[in-house]
Amino acid sequence: MIRLSGRLRSAVIIGGQGIRARKMRTFLSMLSLFLGVLAVVAVQAAAETAKTLRLADLELHAGKDGTRQLYVPPMGDAVSTTFDTIAGRPGVAAMMSYQAIIGEPKVTPINPGAAPFNNEAAYGYGPMPGSFQVQCDSSGLCRPVPVDAGDVPPKGQAIEVVLNAVSGDVRQFRPFRPVSGSWLDESGPPSYSPRLVLNKEAARGFSEHVVPAEMRMDGATANPTPRIIGVVDDGNPQPTAYVRMDDLRNWLPSSAGSSQYGGGLLVLLSPSAGETERLLVHKLTSAGLPGEALQVQVVDARKTIESELSIVRWIFLGMAGLVLLIGVAGILNVGLATVGERVEEFALRRAVGTPRSLLAGIVLAETLLTGLLTAAAAIGLSVVALDVASAMFAYRFPELRDMTFPWQAGVAGVIAGLVAGLLGGAIPAARAARIPIATVMRA
Repeated sequence: MIRLSGRLRSAVIIGGQGIRARKMRTFLSMLSLFLGVLAVVAVQAAAETAKTLRLADLELHAGKDGTRQLYVPPMGDAVSTTFDTIAGRPGVAAMMSYQAIIGEPKVTPINPGAAPFNNEAAYGYGPMPGSFQVQCDSSGLCRPVPVDAGDVPPKGQAIEVVLNAVSGDVRQFRPFRPVSGSWLDESGPPSYSPRLVLNKEAARGFSEHVVPAEMRMDGATANPTPRIIGVVDDGNPQPTAYVRMDDLRNWLPSSAGSSQYGGGLLVLLSPSAGETERLLVHKLTSAGLPGEALQVQVVDARKTIESELSIVRWIFLGMAGLVLLIGVAGILNVGLATVGERVEEFALRRAVGTPRSLLAGIVLAETLLTGLLTAAAAIGLSVVALDVASAMFAYRFPELRDMTFPWQAGVAGVIAGLVAGLLGGAIPAARAARIPIATVMRA
């Protein structure tokens, strides 16, 4: 083991001396290999960056990996029981969706059905003459009702939003990106003027249209006056607003347990909130909910993303591998030429007792060191390029602000450099090891 370590050290030292003695030839070898290693690093960095961005986008909608989601149907006292059970408990939050219209009363909103504002025709949203509208009674029975032209009020200065009533900090599960203002503070008492946090699409609507500060919802006892306290990026193309559930319950009777689309309550739990989950399920089943209606789903967004990107990654890695082979051919040509020039040197080393394995190791050490130097240059250029791209496009893509160079790309670059050095130096190393001692007589 000690002898092997000594031979390895000698090969590295002599190989380094050979690189220093032939700087121009080493530079040409690195130049032929650089694009191949850079392609591997770029593909791996792009794949990891795309996965990070895609995961961040999915987390806004589905939640972080490991989040446990429990859907509670709006039956009986299930909704109020859920809110009372999870109040003040760590690692749990709940969200319930309503439809709300903010602006002039008795008018059709600018975006019926909370349609995005770039959908000028609002196709597929809101009641239209000749179509059917689903109406649900207090017992949950829903039926289609034809829409007459006289039933559709004229368009006015009002905006419809998806109103998500939340209890607990949902950002621990869905990391909304802050844009301006603040998030909902649940430390104080509820307010009779509901505090709203808008998403970017809703904020766009309120910035383009001037509407009165009056909010109306189906089943509300009166129309409250909301206050906008912040804007977040939740990745949702629909105009959406978030409000404290206890703020909203000041204006909704206890029987108003679902939105006009019959939605229920979504409970988000961390893996560490197992006791709260068991207590909640026990209380809901005791309140009359059937056990089969309480199904828990675990978010596994990373698995979905990896399956989506793996095929594309391997295709581009294959193309980068072809470019890398060109660099290997360059190292091979330079290595063979170098061995041909150093025949007398290697024969003399053999004559003084240098083992064949050490001669092969000297050649391999040169090519491997060349591959490592090339990998370092490619990784350094990729790091600088990612920093420049983040600075240039951060205003359009805020998620790029905290983007760092993925270590997986650095590892891939080092491996690519070593593999290229090994493949390109294998044949020259074998040729150097086979040089006969008699060749020294030519000198």
